[in-house]
Amino acid sequence: MKAIGIIPARYGSSRFPGKPLAKIAGKTLIQRTYENAKQIKELESLIIATDDDRIFQHAKDFGAEVVMTSPHCATGTDRIYEVISQHQNWNADIVINIQGDEPCLDPWIVLELIRCLEQDQEAVVATPIALIKTKEDAENPSIVKCVKNQNNDALYFSRTLIPAGIAKEFQADYIYYKHIGLYAYRREFLKTYTSLPQTPLQIAENLEQLKVLEWGYKIKVAVVESTALEVNYPEDIKKVEHYLCKQSLSS
Repeated sequence: MKAIGIIPARYGSSRFPGKPLAKIAGKTLIQRTYENAKQIKELESLIIATDDDRIFQHAKDFGAEVVMTSPHCATGTDRIYEVISQHQNWNADIVINIQGDEPCLDPWIVLELIRCLEQDQEAVVATPIALIKTKEDAENPSIVKCVKNQNNDALYFSRTLIPAGIAKEFQADYIYYKHIGLYAYRREFLKTYTSLPQTPLQIAENLEQLKVLEWGYKIKVAVVESTALEVNYPEDIKKVEHYLCKQSLSS
């Protein structure tokens, strides 16, 4: 199955305004995310989708393929569909939504998501999850948690601790998963997604993937080992720089 990658990038983040242009060890977050994603050999094309002139010009300057989109897109998925609908000539079965704040994403995970959609024809979306190993991460509202069934179908996503258990607090013997910001969509489902009204749980959690589940569609999850580091706040930049420094020293 052929796949293309799209990186939605907007300037107006409520937690970190101007985040895509924040510098990480001399390069912007969006440039590092793009260059890291270029290592994904399964992608036929890689495009940045933005609604901001500053990001658009910066992406052009470092050689990325970039498309200007409407500032009225409600979610990153809506922004991706706008790009796809304007470029019908792109020959792809799967569209990969790569979050613009994931500069250290393991490229091989994309292959796992493509396999998920190849092996389960009922699934319209595939996304990765990884084990949470600390109490701090399990209780961090910036880290989205996921629970799944025995067939690796997503049951729910939340910013709060799930499963909370009877004690409603972290339990060392429970299994917790964090959601990694990467989605593989069947191309034909993107139009369906954008036509569906928002749902109560999507609004309550502010998580766009919940709309998929609330309307009865299947999301497949791939359990992966990952060192993915999201940039949600300015202080996260130091964590990424430390990781990149370690990678440089070990290579």
